[in-house]
Amino acid sequence: MTTPTGHKADWRAASACLHADPDLFFPISAIGPAVEQIALAKAICAGCAVRGKCLEFARKQDQLQGIWGGTTAEERLRARRREQRAARARAKTAAALA
Repeated sequence: MTTPTGHKADWRAASACLHADPDLFFPISAIGPAVEQIALAKAICAGCAVRGKCLEFARKQDQLQGIWGGTTAEERLRARRREQRAARARAKTAAALA
């Protein structure tokens, strides 16, 4: 996608949340009334064309807060830990086969 000036548009320009209240994506907690807020933010993300790019950005930038790419900070942390464990297991297997 390019802008009218011919520059490549940032992926955020195509985001489903572009005109949503940014506070919606940064709940105060993960319990109580915030549960509904998180669900609403994730529902917006679910229909987003650039959800993957958003999640990739959050992971590369180590975003510790907010809903990014349809995931909470806790979900991103769990995914990162799973990936690290899998990488260690692959390295251990490779070392055993060498």
